[in-house]
Formats: sequence, C-alpha cells, structure tokens
Amino acid sequence: MYQYTEFDKAFVRARAAEHRDQLERWQAGQLSDEQFRPLRLQNGWYVQRYAPMLRVAVPYGEINAEQLQVLARIARDYDQPEPPLLAQAQATQDQLPGPAPLLRTQYGHFTTRQNVQFNWIPLARSADVMDLLASVNMHGIQTSGNCIRNTTTDELAGIAVDEVVDPRPYAELIRQWSTLHPEFAHLPRKFKIAITGAREDRAAIAWHDVGLQLLTNATGEVGFKVLVGGGMGRTPVNGSVIRVFLPWQEIMNYLEAVVRVYNRWGRRDNKYKARIKILVKAEGQRYIDEVETEYREILERDGGLHTIPQAELARVKVGFEPPPLNLPEAGSAQEAQWLAQAQAQVGIEAAKTPAFARWLAQNVKPHRVAGLRAVSLSFKRPGYAPGDATAEQLEAAATLVARYSAGQARVSHTQNLLLPWVRLDELHALWLEAKALGLAQPNIGLLTDMIACPGGDYCALANARSIPIASAITERYQDLDELHDLGHIDLHISGCINSCGHHHSGHIGILGVDKDGKEWYQVTLGGSDGKRLGGDATPGKVVGPSFSAIEVPDVIEALLETYQALRQPSSDGRQEAFIETLRRVGHEPFKAAANAARHPSTDAQTA
Repeated sequence: MYQYTEFDKAFVRARAAEHRDQLERWQAGQLSDEQFRPLRLQNGWYVQRYAPMLRVAVPYGEINAEQLQVLARIARDYDQPEPPLLAQAQATQDQLPGPAPLLRTQYGHFTTRQNVQFNWIPLARSADVMDLLASVNMHGIQTSGNCIRNTTTDELAGIAVDEVVDPRPYAELIRQWSTLHPEFAHLPRKFKIAITGAREDRAAIAWHDVGLQLLTNATGEVGFKVLVGGGMGRTPVNGSVIRVFLPWQEIMNYLEAVVRVYNRWGRRDNKYKARIKILVKAEGQRYIDEVETEYREILERDGGLHTIPQAELARVKVGFEPPPLNLPEAGSAQEAQWLAQAQAQVGIEAAKTPAFARWLAQNVKPHRVAGLRAVSLSFKRPGYAPGDATAEQLEAAATLVARYSAGQARVSHTQNLLLPWVRLDELHALWLEAKALGLAQPNIGLLTDMIACPGGDYCALANARSIPIASAITERYQDLDELHDLGHIDLHISGCINSCGHHHSGHIGILGVDKDGKEWYQVTLGGSDGKRLGGDATPGKVVGPSFSAIEVPDVIEALLETYQALRQPSSDGRQEAFIETLRRVGHEPFKAAANAARHPSTDAQTA
C-alpha cells in the first residue's frame, strides 16, 4: 500500500491547521457563512438536510487498519448530533408514508466512489476531526467542489487474475497531479476519473467524465484507452473513445489537455448542462480535435511538462508491492504441499458447514497469488443502510484487516470492504470471526448486495428517501436459498436524478422523484456497468408510471417472479441470469408485471 511522502504528510497537517483557523474565524463572526462555505467544502465539509456531512477521501479505495481504527473513533466520539437536531429529523421522517427511517448516529458510510462519509458531526468539532484524520494521513481534499475528484479503480486492482496492468500506481500519480491543480480548482462542474487495468471492467469507466483502461499493444508496450464524456445524472451517457492507445508516459499531458479544453468551453451558466458529457455530446469531433491540438501544444510548447519519467513510475510502484505474507516460495515443492493441505482443509470445512461453503462461493474471489484469496465483508444486512458501518463494526473490521489481510483493505464501488491479502489456510477462521460480527452475509453480487445513496433521510438534494426502500427490500429477501436461486442481480437506488446511487446502471434501478411534494419512485430495467455477464455500459429504461414507496417492494417481487417464470438454461448449463433473460425477452413482460403490482388506491394519483 502506497505511503504518503513527508511532503504529503506535511501538506495534510497544514490543511488541517488551516481549517481550524478558518473555523475559529467563522465562529468569531470574522467570516460570514458565504465566505466559510467554499473553505469548508474544499475539505469535504457539507451541510446537508439536517446536519453537517463529512466526506473523507480514500484514494482509489485503499485503506489500512490504522486508518479504519481512526474512522471508528470518529464515528464513536464525533458522529453525535445534539439531541434536539436528531429528534427534529426523526419527527420529520416519521410523518412520511412508507417504511420507517433509519436515522443512525455513530457510524461511517462507505460510498459508491470508494470514500467514507459521516452524517452527524457538528461543524464546531470539525477541526478536531481533521486533526485526527491527518494523524493517519487522511483528509477530505477532492471530495467536494468543482474540481478533479478522488480517482476510483477496481477493488481487485493489483490482485485480479484477469489484470493486464496494475492501475494503482497510475491512480496515485493522478492523485498527485490533480490535488489542488491551480488551473482546475474551479471547473464548470465536478470531474471524475476512473481507471482499470483488467480485462473485465469492474471500475465502470464508461460512466465517468474520463475513463482509462490500461492495456498492452502488439509489441507489449503499456498504454491507455481513453474515454471522455461519460456520466449519469439527468442525461446518462457512455463515454466516447478518443484515444485507442496512448503511451503511459503521456497520460498526464493528455489529461491536462482533456480538462483544459473542458475548462475553457464547458458551460458555467447552467449547472445542469455544465458536465463534460454535455460539451462532448454537443461538439463531438470538434472537442476531440481541440484536445489533440492542445495535447500537441503541451508537448511542443511546454516540452511535455507532465511526461512521467520511468524512475518516477518505478518509485511509486514500490509502494504497491505485495506486503510480507510468510508464504512458501512460489513454484517450490513446499508451496505445492502447503497449497494441497490448505485446499483440503478448506474443502473439509466447507463440506461440514454449508454456510461456509456458500460464503466461499459468493464472498471469496480468486487471487493472482495461488495461496491467497480476496474476501468481501458484506455491509448489506437487515437494520442498516447499504454501506453503513457502526463504530464497533469499523473497529472490528480494522482488527480483521490487521489479522488476516496484512493490515490492508479496499473500499469497494458496491459499498463493501474487501480484504485483498487473505491466506487460503485462514479463510475459515476469518469467516467465523466475520460471522460473529454480522459481516459474513454470503450475498455479494446478489439482490440484497444493493447499492444506495443516503437519499432524503440526509441529502438536501434528494426528492425521496432511498434507505427505507433498500431496507424494505432487504427484509423481504432474507431467504438465502431464494437469493441464490435468483442469482446475480444489480439493484441500485438513487434518491434523486443526480444518480449518486447509480440507478441508471442497475439491472433494476429505483429513482426517487417528487410529485406534488410527495415521494414516488421510477423503476428502470436493463442498466449495466458493462462488467459481469458482458455487454456495454447501458442505462436502464423506465417501466411505466411512478410507484409509491409502499408499492416498490411488491413491484420488485413481481419483476423477479416474471424472471423466474421466463428464464431458461444457458448454453453452458447454468441458469440464465436476470439481465440475460431481460435482454432475450425484452421489457414488455416485466413492464406488465410491474404495473400489475400497483395498488388500486394509487392508480388515480399516478395517471
């Protein structure tokens, strides 16, 4: 895991000290609310529907046990609003129809962009929290504002069996280049970059402002395929390929050109049309031509100022070497014997304990190192919002990470925590401990492994609540046999059109909408990140009018029953997955089933 340099550490501490000074001046009335707002935002401090929200950066998802311990302390000691504030929020939510709210305090929340959020920390205590974060090289920089945001990648980066090139060193170089970039600190809108180095795109690069895929050409040289102009929100668009192969050394120069042209021509008069996807769609080839012209000028005029030297890449790569694991030498007779014994023991335990076998099948992934596995701790369970972790669970997760994964973990796009360095012979012990903590649900990739934004329970932008809908569906589908029979289904929920829950890319998407001041929900079908089960990244299509909150679980059940009635065996002998059946038969049977599940009392309201 990459370690910050002394420069980075000093910079993070200085930002924390700067925030304390700004906070004190605001409290003393020397800074107005409007003056303080951009200053707090640049450190990840928002003010949401009821209380402040802190978004902590976790660059490309990598986090260590010590950092998790500090996040646990912040959740326990600081994520506590004044009782009247919590009571007000609870009373407001209790007045709404549908499932009960889940307004929890003293917890952290894993986001779909591999960050961590806290929803109740008072601003008056924010400087102390910043100091705590800085003590373990954490911060909120690049988690807010119209800047280049935290770069995301595949949670299996560096360990995946299908990986061509490890993207993490390049993600780190992008972090260094983009942090407080003076030219790009006030872009027309926020700007998001995703990078993958695997054959299967688990980073959803086509849905980002810039998507980067590492690959090798016919002569073995490393380079990037560059996509620009992807995004969800009001206008879901797939990124356009503007470079099929760019030598890796030039990626910063090229990104400089991409963002500079956007900064020059992106709209600033209408925030809904300010994202780069709107510019790329409007200008088409003209945008690409301007990027290429700007790129050539950067190389010729500036001498390729941001060309990456081989020595610098080598320096950064050292930070991503595998940690000490005390495994037998690769390829040795000792390794073969150890592997055979470990596999046999895992097989014996799986045969004795079906629950362990099911967990192995769903939550444990292959690793490029034969004696290791990648293990997902599931933060999708009844009584909690997707991605929520209590202070106790964060602390316990830190212990598991230290004990079983060389002190390293990854926050995943799907709001779980992945342990990337688990020994084969320690899988059963890890399962027992995770199970005792309630983090071993064997549901990774299944219906209840849904992703959801915080929605109207917290976010001031949301039209409707996401968390109670997620909770109601989770409660309904607790039969593991039923979940496994349904198979792989991506269910994504957003509380508004900004699509922080990525509803557009869900096989089943749920979008909160406002109708005359009341909460309603659109359902979309057929979306895809363009990863598992093939196909390009695709936005889902709306099925029928909106549904009330109380109807949504019945609609989901009707869709799934339709799938079960229509699915067929695949050519390889397995059962057809939900998205495969949908693609084969089309939307109409599912649309009819969804509309048939509507409650009669709501027909007139949705006409």
